[in-house]
Amino acid sequence: MAKYLLLKHYRGAPEPVNNVPMDQWTPDEISAHMQFMADFAGRLEKSGEFVDGQALAPEGTFVRYDGEGRPPVTDGPFAETKDLIAGWFIIDVDTYERAVELAGELSAAPGKGGEPLHEWLELRPLLSLPSNTGE
Repeated sequence: MAKYLLLKHYRGAPEPVNNVPMDQWTPDEISAHMQFMADFAGRLEKSGEFVDGQALAPEGTFVRYDGEGRPPVTDGPFAETKDLIAGWFIIDVDTYERAVELAGELSAAPGKGGEPLHEWLELRPLLSLPSNTGE
């Protein structure tokens, strides 16, 4: 088994086909999208492939050590940025091909008008360090 991060980029480049900002969706469209995500996670929980997942708020803060012990804080990212990380799933699957298959399914989450978003998902394996057991 290998763990992968499915990173949901909202309005990223290249842009999803159904690129209507979520603030223009109806409450029912938002509910349908969120239900799709919950159903996806539920299916993966049953198959033993779900590790974790979370939606992220559009607000955020950047923090970086400044070398003097005072981390500078910068507001952002903001919703008007070209790329916003909307959420993530961590999956534990047998093959890379299975991870790609699941990312493709997640890309079809419904958006405005119930049409699939066809959003891009970043698929990244989690780094695993070699075992130090002496085997």
